[in-house]
Amino acid sequence: MFEYVAEILELAKAKNPGETEFLQTVQEIVESLAPVLEKEPKYRQAKILERMIEPERIITFRVPWVDDKGEVQVNRGYRIEMNGALGPYKGGLRFHPSVNLSILKFLAFEQVLKNSLTTLPMGGGKGGSDFNPKGKSNNEVMHFCQSFMSELFRHIGPNTDVPAGDIGVGAREIGFLFGQYKKLRNEYSGVLTGKGIGWGGSLLRTEATGYGSVYFASEMVGQNGGSLSGKTCLVSGSGNVAQYTVEKLIEIGAKVLTMSDSSGFIYDQAGFDSEKLSFIKELKNVRRGRINEYADKFKGSEFKAADRSLDHNPLWSIKANCAFPSATQNEIRGKDADNLMSNGIELVCEGSNMSTDYEGVQKFLNSSILYSPGKASNAGGVAVSGLEMSQNSLRVGWTREEVDNRLKIIMKSIHKSCVDAADKYGTAGNYVHGANIAGFIKVADAMLDQGVV
Repeated sequence: MFEYVAEILELAKAKNPGETEFLQTVQEIVESLAPVLEKEPKYRQAKILERMIEPERIITFRVPWVDDKGEVQVNRGYRIEMNGALGPYKGGLRFHPSVNLSILKFLAFEQVLKNSLTTLPMGGGKGGSDFNPKGKSNNEVMHFCQSFMSELFRHIGPNTDVPAGDIGVGAREIGFLFGQYKKLRNEYSGVLTGKGIGWGGSLLRTEATGYGSVYFASEMVGQNGGSLSGKTCLVSGSGNVAQYTVEKLIEIGAKVLTMSDSSGFIYDQAGFDSEKLSFIKELKNVRRGRINEYADKFKGSEFKAADRSLDHNPLWSIKANCAFPSATQNEIRGKDADNLMSNGIELVCEGSNMSTDYEGVQKFLNSSILYSPGKASNAGGVAVSGLEMSQNSLRVGWTREEVDNRLKIIMKSIHKSCVDAADKYGTAGNYVHGANIAGFIKVADAMLDQGVV
C-alpha cells in the first residue's frame, strides 16, 4: 500500500516541479489516506487520487489597470477549478504579492476536502492575483477589481463557480467585483459570497471562520468533558479570522494574550477585552494601520518586531494552554511546534489554511496534544458562504441567530465526521487523518458515480 502512496507522490512531484506548497499538502493528505486506499481498492482502480490532484481547469489571465498617477500596471489573475464532483466550484479569491500557482493549487486542493466536510453541495476551487491592495486608494482597488472581473466573469456563475473573499479581498473588493460582474452579465445573482448585508450577503459571514474555529475547538476539548473557559490562548494574525476568533474566545471566558501582523506581534499579559479588540478592528479594518500602535495605546502590552532571521516565531514561545494560528500558511514550523509543546500547549486549532508545516504536523501528531488541521476547524467560513448561496437561491435572508445555529450544527457535524473516520480506519484521535479521510470518501464516491470525466 505504501508503494502506491509513494507512486502518487512521485507522480505529483514530476508533474508539479517547484510547487512546494502544493506538494506539501498533497503529501500530507495522500499519506493520511493510506488506510482507506488499502481497504477500498475501488479508489485505486478508478485512479481517484490521480484525478483529484490534477485540477479540472486552471485559468490564468492578464490584469491591466491604471493607477492614480495615470500609469499602466499589469498583474496576473488566476482561477483554479479543482474539483466539481459535489457542486459548483467554491473557494476564495486572494489578492497578495505572494500569490502564485503553487499556493492557489494547495488552497484549492484543501478546499475540495474542506467543502466536502461541510455536507453542503459545493465543489472546490481557489483564485486570486499577485495584486497588493495595501497602500492603494479605493479608486485604484476599484480599477483593478473591474479589470480582474472583466476576464473572470466568463468562467464563473451561481451554478458554475462561486468565488468568495480571502486574504486581501474583503467587503470593499467583493463589492467592486460584484458590481462589474452584474454590469457585464446584466444579471443579479449569487455569483459571489461575502456580499454586503443590504444586497444579498449573509449575516455572520464576516465572523464565521473565527467563530467556527472556536466552536470546533470547544468540541475537541468537550470530548473529555473540558471547556475553553479560563484557558489562556495565543492567536496569530489580526485580520478577519483572528479578530473573530478573539471575539468568540473572549465571549466564552478564555484569555487571549497575543495578536500579530507581518510587522510583529502584541503580547498583552492582561489579556484582550472588548475595548482592546474594538481598537484592533478599527486599526486594521478602517485605518489599515500596523499592530505596533496597540502597544502605544494600551500600556502594559509589548510589541515585538518580526525577525526574519530567526528559525522560529517568538509568539509561539509564550506560555499558554491553546494556540489558534489565524494568519497564513506554514506559520508554525518544527521549532515552533517544539516551543509550543514545551510551554504547556494542550490544543492547536488552525484558523488559517495549512498553518503548520509538515515537520510541525508530525510533531503534533506524535504528541498527546489535540491538533486540528485548517480544513476541519476553519471550515466555518465556507460553510456560511454555502448558507449565503442557499439564501440567495431562495431569495430570503436568515436572522443572525438562525445562521449562528446552523454554523454550530455544521461545526459539530464536521467534528463528529473527523472523529468517526479516524476511529473507523484505526487512527483514533487523529484529526488530520479523520478530516482527510471523511472529506476524501464523499468526493471519491461522487466521482465514482459520475464516471471518468
